[in-house]
Amino acid sequence: MEFLRAVFIDPFADMIAAPDFLLQVLWEGLVSGVLYALIALGFVLIFRSSRIFNFAQGIMVVFAALTLVGLHQMGLPAWFAFAGTLLVMFLLAVVIERVVLRPLVGQPDIMLFMATIGITLFLVGGGEIIFGGENKQMISDELGIPDASLEFNPFDGFLLIEARDITVVVGAALMVAALLVFLNRSKMGRAIRALGDDPQAALSVGISLTTIWVLVWFMAGIIALMTGIAWGSRAGVSFALEIIALKALPVLMLGGLESISGAIVGGIAIGVLEKLFEIYWGQPLMGGGTEGWFAYVLALTVLLFRPQGLFGEKIIERV
Repeated sequence: MEFLRAVFIDPFADMIAAPDFLLQVLWEGLVSGVLYALIALGFVLIFRSSRIFNFAQGIMVVFAALTLVGLHQMGLPAWFAFAGTLLVMFLLAVVIERVVLRPLVGQPDIMLFMATIGITLFLVGGGEIIFGGENKQMISDELGIPDASLEFNPFDGFLLIEARDITVVVGAALMVAALLVFLNRSKMGRAIRALGDDPQAALSVGISLTTIWVLVWFMAGIIALMTGIAWGSRAGVSFALEIIALKALPVLMLGGLESISGAIVGGIAIGVLEKLFEIYWGQPLMGGGTEGWFAYVLALTVLLFRPQGLFGEKIIERV
């Protein structure tokens, strides 16, 4: 009886008794969810265009952030370091397409997936050699991201919001909007979608596979850089960010591998739900630490009833 009360009655009673604290928890979950969704977008973008599950997207977040900080430490002003990092991510996209992906055209999907694991290990080793393994401070203030100490309360003590978090949420919304406009309105965006929907038909009308691959990997690099800046401003820049980046995997399982809207909704849902579960169920019943595994359990539960995810398309194989 006590257990049932602790599970079904006490948490909701606490929410009602302290609505200001509940609102704070929801806001923190929203910010985390937006960052999860950004990482997942990189996976979705590459998978939609090439049917490659890019396992390296997580380490690309770390590598991009380390490159930005490293260039700044070499003496480049912040925005020149930002531009230099974009150039590095473009060159990385070209090298990946030429050296890794092009020789594997026509090979089974598992070969391409294993290749992205190889890219991950290469970036980890190269990043440690070039930048070292110690934690670094993100150059947030030089890039115009407010310091964490800058806070305001729009509801008279009801909710405390960091200006940095507002910048992250607004920036993420603008990036998603720009990505959707690009995919739906531009010629190259339609080519990316066509290649993902029917590769043979797209190639037959002159769409260049190599050009699209370089483009989507570069776009994934841009997303990785923006995500690395956002996460780095909160937790510093180190290879520990790769563990956080792997939280995109349950987001993809929940939202579907091909859906941009699924990545957004899945990321926000996981961010909010894991925070609620940690505060109102995890800490009282399990002593905390549930944020590390809650998202995976939630995604697995969804997959049991909907294997393609909430927004994924059902795959029908004709035999």
